[in-house]
Formats: sequence, C-alpha cells, structure tokens
Amino acid sequence: MIPQLARYVGRAILGLTFLVMAVLLILFALYLFYEEQNDIGEGSYGVTQALIFSLFSLPRYIFDVLPIGALIGALLGLGNLSRSSELTVIRASGVSVMRLGWWAAMAGMLLAALTWVIGDYVSPPLEQYARQMKTFAKYKEVSLTANQSAWAKDGNTFISVQQQSAENQFGGVYVFHFDDQHRLQGVGRAARAEAHSGQQWQLYDYAESRLTPTDQGVHVAASRTPQQMLQTTLSPEFLGLAVTEPDALPGRVLFNYIRHLRANGQDSRLYETALWARIARTTALIFVVMLAVPFALGSTRSGNAGVRTVIGVLVGVAFFMLAKMLENGGQVFNLAPWAVAWIPTLLMAAVAMIALARAR
Repeated sequence: MIPQLARYVGRAILGLTFLVMAVLLILFALYLFYEEQNDIGEGSYGVTQALIFSLFSLPRYIFDVLPIGALIGALLGLGNLSRSSELTVIRASGVSVMRLGWWAAMAGMLLAALTWVIGDYVSPPLEQYARQMKTFAKYKEVSLTANQSAWAKDGNTFISVQQQSAENQFGGVYVFHFDDQHRLQGVGRAARAEAHSGQQWQLYDYAESRLTPTDQGVHVAASRTPQQMLQTTLSPEFLGLAVTEPDALPGRVLFNYIRHLRANGQDSRLYETALWARIARTTALIFVVMLAVPFALGSTRSGNAGVRTVIGVLVGVAFFMLAKMLENGGQVFNLAPWAVAWIPTLLMAAVAMIALARAR
C-alpha cells in the first residue's frame, strides 16, 4: 500500500504537471493552426480541416515537451507544498529526502506509462489520419496509400515511393508508364530522387525497361543513366503522405521494422535511434520529476524559490536540447544508437541522484 502522504505528494505533482502540459499543448495547437493558414483554400482544405489537423497532430509533441512540462509541474507542485510549510511538516515526521524522491519517482512512473500509451496507441493513428485527411483534401489524384510506401497517379504515370529521407528527398522511387489504352510502356526505378521547383524531379541512378510491341511479341529494351529528369505535378508533401518519420512510429512497429532491415542487410541505425530514444526519453521522466525534490527544499522565500524554479527549468531545457542534438547528429558522427539515446537520460539520472544526496 502506498502511504497517504505519498499519494498526497503524487497528486500535487501530477495535478500541476497536467495543468502545465495543457497550457503548453494549447500553445502548440495555436502554433500548428497558424502554420496551416498558408494551406487553407487549396482544394477542399478549409478552416475546419486545418483545426482537426492541428489537434490530431498534438499527441506527437507530448514526447518532446513532457520532460519540460513534468519538471515545471513538479517544481510548482512541490513548491506549493514548501510555501505552505506542508513539506516541512512531512520532513519533520521522519520522511527522508530519498523517500520524497521515491514518492516523486512513482509519479514519474505514472507519467512515463501514460506517455508510452499515447506514443504507441494514440498518436500514430491520429497523426496518420490527419496527414491523409489533409492530403486527400488538397490533392485528388490518389491511387493507393500504404503504411510504408505511397502510390500516386499522375496522368498516365504511376509513381511509388518507398522511403522519405528528407523533406524533398526520397528513396526507392518506381515509375510506371502507361499509354492511353492502359498498356504498360515502361518501368523505371531510381535509387533516390529530389524534388525541384517547376514540377521537376531529379532521379539518380535510374534504370528503366521500355516495352515495345512487335510482330513476335514484346521487345524489352533496358537502359541505365546516372540522372534522369521527371516531369510530374505531384508535390513532395503528397508523395511523402504514407512515409512516416521514424520518431512518429509506434515502438512495436519500430522493433519489427528494425528486424526486417537487419534481415535484409540494410542500414537500420535511424530506426534504432528512434526506438532507443523512445525508451530512454520515457525513462527519463522518472528522474526529471525526482530532480524537482531538491529544488523544492530549502528556503521558502519567494526570491530563492523563484531562482530555484528558473534553474530547474533551465536544466530541463538543457536536457531536451542535448537529447535532440545527439539524436540529429548521431548518424553524422556514426555514434551507436543506444549511446545517442541514453547519454542524456543517464546524465539526468546522475544529476538527480547527486542533487538528492546533497539536499538537506
């Protein structure tokens, strides 16, 4: 059984954390809705669709802002207990700093479990629906959409995109040419493609097979060129519809896809980093909340409390920036995915434990 005092401290932390997260998510929703203003009016994409897109995209940002929101909420919750002398009474009753830290850690575990559920079961389907709704409202020439690839029709040409590596860069692009009678005229594959202005796509390492009817049947002529220009009305946004970024995939999907890539001898570091980052950042919530305990102890004067709160927030922001910097630069410097993901969390754990040990 959890002691009544532990539940009281946990409610103080969770209540303020949910309040802080609500404020942060409202700000994110306003920002996302503002960003959608340029797309409103294209096709049948209107204000209502932009609002739905903004709201359904919000759960994805919980992973990014929850460490900061949890730290601010814990600082405010424990700060309220400290200013009302409740924290002093709890300490006087024989509760040690480490036990307070453990109580805060239990609140962090609940936040971590909630975050994992949102990241694995709530955010991916909502975001996928939002992207499909937006794209289908703006573009009408849709042939087929899958989970890991996108098919699209542009006149008599069908294009398949297997992977999106950047905003305007794609890998594994297949091009199928048909005539007006729907007969296949040629099949081409590019190792990668880049979207250029003027409705042009630059295809690299392009191999193509052309089919020509003859009296004896069909003649197939194969060719290969380092670069090939493709004229298409399809936008990068449309072709990237079904190509989900690794950090937006559920953990179970990431795990299975990593196994698939390894079995086929392909580079899986990007997806391994996303999976380890998901686990490490969720675990970090426990230590983030524990870190608020030593900041809440000490003098209850408003000036000192304000300084401690600011320092705590800066620590949370530093953790967020370090995690993002390592995740984005891990592949550039060829770092191990597990190290990229766990270094910020381990540093946060060390800082929290040292601060708890030094607290009085």
